[in-house]
Amino acid sequence: MTAAQIALAALLTLVFLPLGAAKIAAVPFMRRAAAHLGMSPGFYRLVGALEVAGAVGLVLGLASTPLGMAAAIGLALLMTGAAVVHLRHGDPPARALPAVVLALTSVAYAGVALGSG
Repeated sequence: MTAAQIALAALLTLVFLPLGAAKIAAVPFMRRAAAHLGMSPGFYRLVGALEVAGAVGLVLGLASTPLGMAAAIGLALLMTGAAVVHLRHGDPPARALPAVVLALTSVAYAGVALGSG
């Protein structure tokens, strides 16, 4: 495990854990976001659960490289899907940018984890 792996895991966890929890709790902001994208609250809660699971997987991945890599790849795929949903919904590219950045950061984590063995 390297300092870069720890830093990326911490950063991604600090982003995904609260956002995923907010989706699961269906706070008003997240309910509006789900409605904007045409998603049911139940589906948005599922997305939140996947984000929380991914964040936990990244932290556990500091002890188990395969688990961390699987979590990072899962989050990268989830965020790629989020970017596509925003763009297909007609949102400006700037609305999809955070998802793209998170996807790339997740891929970076996977790369660093792979490199550290």
